[in-house]
Amino acid sequence: MIVVTGATGQLGRLVVRHLLELVPADQLAVVVRDRARATHPAEHGITVRTADHDIPESLIDAFQPGDRVLLVSGNQLGRRLAQHDAVIQAAKTADVALLAYTSILGGPATRFVIADDHQATEHAIEQSGLPFTFLRNGWYTENYTTQLPHVLARGTVIGTADGHSRLATATRDDYAAAAAAVLAGTGHENMTYELSGDRSWSLHEYAAEVSRHAGENITYQQISAVDYQRMLSAAGLPDAMLPVFVDTEDAIARGELATVTGDLSRLIDRPTTSLPAAIKTQLATASQ
Repeated sequence: MIVVTGATGQLGRLVVRHLLELVPADQLAVVVRDRARATHPAEHGITVRTADHDIPESLIDAFQPGDRVLLVSGNQLGRRLAQHDAVIQAAKTADVALLAYTSILGGPATRFVIADDHQATEHAIEQSGLPFTFLRNGWYTENYTTQLPHVLARGTVIGTADGHSRLATATRDDYAAAAAAVLAGTGHENMTYELSGDRSWSLHEYAAEVSRHAGENITYQQISAVDYQRMLSAAGLPDAMLPVFVDTEDAIARGELATVTGDLSRLIDRPTTSLPAAIKTQLATASQ
């Protein structure tokens, strides 16, 4: 079986959708905390296995010998490393055939704070002795495009990085397609893929592209880290998350999210979704 954890999350749902195009539904299973939220996989005939990553013993029956498993990284900072470890141990006990993990672009070379858990998880997977695939995802284009309503309302894209700082983003669907290709394919054991968009873009270019599609004059505004934190706090972001967002801006300024390798387009056998296409899609969705 091909097994996807976190299958009711944003990335996991898309991975399942792509897998349905590659393999029969009766070869697929999802691991979810709440069975009631797995209605879409169940409707397609996909096996639903219930487990909670915070309760290691609940993972005992989540995997079977020979399964090919995708561990979608958790989003609960401070808790996800223990959650990942629980999945790794359960996968090792079951003797799965492959454990794929959605990590972060750059691996050990990445210095910003959210990379720490990814690096520790990669190390734990290597230590497990299981065949693995590291899918080191770059930044999601949606991290910017989902903010377009706010950008259009104020007329600016705001950050602390220099406007010429570049990112090589791809869409969540691009990364999901790559994960599905690895799970359904062969020859990916003990491989690491640095996944990013085919072309990098600067923050000034992003603002100009939004202007072109929206028909409004949008600019990029660089502000101080202090002002950026105040803005995020006023928007309701929890205090514990403020340093993470500022640190991410620093990583962008250092060019850590600008790497272009071509790994992603090779895995999905097509070009990655362009920035103009992603902006156009988001604007069309927002207008509906």
